[in-house]
Amino acid sequence: MIKSVSDFSRFFSLRLALIVYVVIPLAGAMVITGYLALGALERSVEQRMQKDLELVARAIQLPLSHALELDREGSMSRALESAFSIGRVYSAYVYDLGGRQIAFAGRSEPEPSAEKMSELAADGRELGEYGRVAGRSVYSYFVPLTDSGGRINGLLHLTRRQSDFRDDIQKIRTQGLTWLGVGFLVMSGLVLYGHHRALGKYFSSLMISMSRVAKGETGHRLKPGGPREVAAIGLRFNHMLDSMESARSELRERRAKQEFLQLRLRQSEKLAAIGQLSAGIAHELGTPLSVISGKAQRALRKEDLDEDSSSAFREIRREVVRMEYIIRQLLDFSRRGEVRRQPVTLSRVARLSVAAVEEEAARHGVELELAGKEMDSLIRLDPLRMEQALVNLLRNGVHAAGGGKVVLSWGQEGRRAWFQVDDSGPGIPSEIRSRLFEPFFTTKSVGSGTGLGLAVVHGIVREHDGEIEFGDSRLGGAYFRIRLAPGQEVSEEPGNE
Repeated sequence: MIKSVSDFSRFFSLRLALIVYVVIPLAGAMVITGYLALGALERSVEQRMQKDLELVARAIQLPLSHALELDREGSMSRALESAFSIGRVYSAYVYDLGGRQIAFAGRSEPEPSAEKMSELAADGRELGEYGRVAGRSVYSYFVPLTDSGGRINGLLHLTRRQSDFRDDIQKIRTQGLTWLGVGFLVMSGLVLYGHHRALGKYFSSLMISMSRVAKGETGHRLKPGGPREVAAIGLRFNHMLDSMESARSELRERRAKQEFLQLRLRQSEKLAAIGQLSAGIAHELGTPLSVISGKAQRALRKEDLDEDSSSAFREIRREVVRMEYIIRQLLDFSRRGEVRRQPVTLSRVARLSVAAVEEEAARHGVELELAGKEMDSLIRLDPLRMEQALVNLLRNGVHAAGGGKVVLSWGQEGRRAWFQVDDSGPGIPSEIRSRLFEPFFTTKSVGSGTGLGLAVVHGIVREHDGEIEFGDSRLGGAYFRIRLAPGQEVSEEPGNE
């Protein structure tokens, strides 16, 4: 059923509907109106032609009556000839009261009987009727003739061929039908042209736009035009496309956000598992290392210890210190405690961070530089945790610079505060950038790094609802920029440092 309706809809176009529901009813109305008008016109023409014959009869009635009264056949013949010469009369006859024909003009003899003519003359009334004369269909008009005393003394009989009526009526009918056909064609053309101008071209444009959208041109929009209702359809069509595009964009954003959240969830679960493992390892190794360090220290206090043994115990203590540093990093990584925010200036956090690595930078021959402005505005953050993040970045920069330079800068962009560490080292290879913040990932040689420094920095920045970015530095190496969440500033309190 649905398929048949669909097939019918494809066949039954708007133009065909216009023809069926508008043009054909108008044509029917024109035919009926034309038929009635032609019938009325034909009757009017027929009456006019009959009237013409009546006028001719009345024009010669008086001279014929006078000639009949004086019995002047010549005068009667001339009067009849004058009527015949008009061209509208087929034949003319004069009868006396007995119905005897006494004069005529025309091509044929009349066929009516003498009794009928006598009756018509005696009746004294004018009469018009269709009949036959000499085998021809004619229209006859009878007019009584009277003498000077008003007495009827004869009858005038004029005829006109019925074919004259038919020819004129047929001519009128042909002309009427011709004009009716021309009017129908003109009307149909005007209706179809008006449909095209008012509706057709705009609906065609709408269908073309729908086809383009169906082929994937989602950015296409219809240019509305035409009558108000058609333009409203175009506007609704564009609004529908805008709504669909907005829904698609929102869906893409939601999917991207969902994928990002799922990725962060997996990363958080992974980091939580690694954190638990790191905390367990640090806890289990802490006590044994303390025992080893203490025994080595007590052994070094013995006076009779030879040089080789002293050197071995000192090496043991150095390795224990290194392992304790690794354990601290493991504890820092695993710790996800509450952030203790307090008002502090950016410059204070920066100077304390640089002070913590000055000695290490000096050992590596690296120049440390502070490049931020003194700011009185206070930022609400956890100074110890942020200092720890900056110290890790500065240490990485010191190790990468290798006798070069490391710069720590800070500032504010709108409502967001930031710290940035630049170094003059070799930079970050593109192939490892995607793994830079993964726990335990490092490019340093075995025993030189744990791969937890940047992971700890990333965790601290996330605890502050901030962002960290990196790239190529103006010093030739790499830069790391920490952007804090907006709205962390508090009222200015000079002298807090």
